[in-house]
Amino acid sequence: MNQDKAPHHMIFGALILFVLFAGLTLYAVSLVEAGPAPDNAVSSATFRTKCAVCHGQDGGGSEVGKSMNVPDLRSPVVQKLSDAQLAQIISNGKGGMPAFKASLSEDQIHALVTHIRSMRSKK
Repeated sequence: MNQDKAPHHMIFGALILFVLFAGLTLYAVSLVEAGPAPDNAVSSATFRTKCAVCHGQDGGGSEVGKSMNVPDLRSPVVQKLSDAQLAQIISNGKGGMPAFKASLSEDQIHALVTHIRSMRSKK
């Protein structure tokens, strides 16, 4: 009787392995199709080196920035701007803000837009 169950157990085990393999394969394909997630550590570092001098670590404005009346990046006024508008401001500058298109890649600029969006709920 035990010998009769052995083939069924082997088939069942093989089926489980196949389902696990198929599931992991589909999961890996979905990750590749979605593309890489923005690297929060890199965008945070970029923000610290390029933006925090005026906008402060939290986006609310440093002492220097406040003296120059920089906008609070967490404010509804800034957060209502489209991603394209924020990217354009970062690229080309605005008012006293310098242009960063020469020193930042398009991906870095879009990562900064995402970083600014993450500040909205931290006010």
